[in-house]
Amino acid sequence: MTGSAQTSPATSMISFARGAPSTDIVDVEGLKQAAVAAFDADPAGMTGYGTAVGYVPLRKWIAEKHGVPVEHVLVTNGSMQADAFLFDELATEGSAVITERPTYDRTLLGLRSRGADVRLVTLEEDGIAVDEVAELLEGGLRPTLAHVIPNFQNPAGYTLSLAKRQRLLELAREHDFVVFEDDPYVDIRFSGETLPRMLELDGGAASEHVVYASSFSKTVCPGIRVGYLVGPPAIIERIRVRATNTYIAPNMVAQGTVYAYLQGDRFPAALDRVESALAERVGLLDDALREHLPQATFRRPEGGYFLWVSLPEGEGHDVARITTEAAARGVAIVPGTDFLLEGGENSFRLAYSAVQPGDVDEGVRRLAAAIEAARG
Repeated sequence: MTGSAQTSPATSMISFARGAPSTDIVDVEGLKQAAVAAFDADPAGMTGYGTAVGYVPLRKWIAEKHGVPVEHVLVTNGSMQADAFLFDELATEGSAVITERPTYDRTLLGLRSRGADVRLVTLEEDGIAVDEVAELLEGGLRPTLAHVIPNFQNPAGYTLSLAKRQRLLELAREHDFVVFEDDPYVDIRFSGETLPRMLELDGGAASEHVVYASSFSKTVCPGIRVGYLVGPPAIIERIRVRATNTYIAPNMVAQGTVYAYLQGDRFPAALDRVESALAERVGLLDDALREHLPQATFRRPEGGYFLWVSLPEGEGHDVARITTEAAARGVAIVPGTDFLLEGGENSFRLAYSAVQPGDVDEGVRRLAAAIEAARG
């Protein structure tokens, strides 16, 4: 198939590019009610500067959720800001940092912009290759930080197994580095078994080697921009000082709205709706890939927003050309090269969360045509 088969400019774009839910599965009415309830219940808290640690009732709710004292918690403007604060503390110029290969592109950007010595470790279908981590440590590497996305990893959709969680913690204790458990997708599980957080496995409130981050972007809505860190009080206090000097306090209106929403009766049903919608979409995507791209390899995720696709090596695939051809046919993807320091030319990430069910098959049809055109 050649470029002559391209869709017309009027063809609507089907985007597998962005990991955000479509608006039809966001509880807009519930959020409106929660905002009103927050202002009614605590007008002073909503309109004042607040504190750098975040909206106090929400901070307490998070602490109770994770079974830790409030001194272990800091609420931020999204989990990416939580990442940035921790990187500023531990991923300084020349510091060795272990992360997954592939990993979230903005994680790579954040680490490299700080001058960290980034060591990418193979990501297997059951998570980061802990034997490879052990080899690096035995070879003399002394990392300050190991960054992992344990559940429904971005971009691959893989989940870190229980055995690997335990082994990674053993290595952290033995070699005295921090495991950064970056976990924004944990609550979007629609199949398989829920696994304990590494924060819990390391003793929760007694943990000395885990800093945990999560977000309400994937469970409430992305625009709310509320995330948080849980970690040893000494680290949290240093980040509190950094947060104070950055913005005095984060967004109290957003955090108060999240707290009111969590306290209401709509959140459980809203979360079920998100999980059901994404389960349907990933099932349709699985079927479409098997039909239209039988040469591709991928693993159907048990939750989250993303699926990683690899095309056969040695067949001349160029994901930059594929991405261009796909855009010309009205479908958007993210090239695998964005998630690696090198390689990935035969891979790409598909985010299914924002694609309407009726568009999934057509999107993959267009993508298959684009792959064929790129080879030609």
